[in-house]
Order: sequence, then structure tokens, then C-alpha cells
Amino acid sequence: MLRYLALIVSVVFQPLLMPTLVFGLLLFAVPQATSIPDEFKNRIFFLIVLSTLLIPMITIIGLRLSGAVKSLHMPEVKDRRVPFFITTLYFLVTTWFLYQKPDFDPLLWLGMAVICVAVVTLTLVSFVWKMSAHMTGLGGLLSVVLVLGNKFPTFEVLYPLLGALVLCGIVASSRLYLQAHRPLEVYVGWVVGFLICWIGFNWIWA
Repeated sequence: MLRYLALIVSVVFQPLLMPTLVFGLLLFAVPQATSIPDEFKNRIFFLIVLSTLLIPMITIIGLRLSGAVKSLHMPEVKDRRVPFFITTLYFLVTTWFLYQKPDFDPLLWLGMAVICVAVVTLTLVSFVWKMSAHMTGLGGLLSVVLVLGNKFPTFEVLYPLLGALVLCGIVASSRLYLQAHRPLEVYVGWVVGFLICWIGFNWIWA
């Protein structure tokens, strides 16, 4: 029973979900963080969900069905290289697209650029070592919540912060319970994601 719960947690809170959660916070939870008119936020959010969650996820499932990837859980370092590389390309293309739209708030492409730094770092490390992608994403999410709480006093940070902390604990425990990672791989992934997003998002609003 615990194994099934751990699997569900790992699938639901997969790394590809993190940009969706980050931009959900930026666009809807902290309206003063961006100058984007309310009537455009849903469309921009859908674009980000499409390009950073749905399309990469469909691509990875396609790789699994074609036999290019042995398992969606990617238990070996070599299983991660192609999916992570393709995901990196999707994220970079999304960042470039947002950068090419001068009418959009620069926060969009700058935020994606920070996330891209984390994803590129994860991908490069994954060529030689199995750093936790789940915890890299969650470390980044937690740091964004903290930065928003620090930069925008009107943001009610308590519940998002508690939610992010609980997610970090549950997902880390699930990955360790499934023996998908060693403890060091979980801790290093979390620290890398946290530091990159902490530095990057503080720089955006410096």
C-alpha cells in the first residue's frame, strides 16, 4: 500500500509540474508581481503549461512506447539523458519565445530563464550522476515562495510555504522509500534547485 502511495506522489508531483506551480504563483497568487493584464493571464498560463508540462510529458511517453526509454521512472543514469535533453530544449524554446515578445512582462522570460538554468544544470549532472529531478524542482518551488514572501509584503506566504515544505518532505520520503535515489542524490538535488532559484528570482526583483 505504501509503495502505491509513494508511486502516486512521485507521478503527480513530477518535476515537469514545477514550472506550472511557479507561474501559477506568479500570475495568480501575487498579482503585483507582474504587469500582465488579468485578461491575458489565463492564456499565458496555458502556454506555459502546454510547453513545459503537457508537450514534454507526451514526448517522454512517446519515447517509452517506442522503446527509446526503458521505463518512465528512469532508474538508471543512461535512461535520463535523452528525456532530460529533450525537456531542456522545450524549456529553452519556451524561454526564447517569451523573450521574443516585447509586449510581455520581462518577468515571464526571466523566470523561465532561471528555471532553465536549473534544468540545464540537472541535465548536465544527469550525464554522470543521478541527482533527484523531483527535489531539484521542489527546492526551486520552495525558494520562489520564500522570495515572493520577502519581496511582496501583501503576499500571504504562510499556507504556500507550509504546502511547499510538506511537498518537499512527502516527495523526498517517497523517492527514498521507492529506492529511486540515495539520500545524497535527494539532498543535493534539493539544494541545487533551491540555490539557483533563490539567487535567480532575487536577482529578478533586485
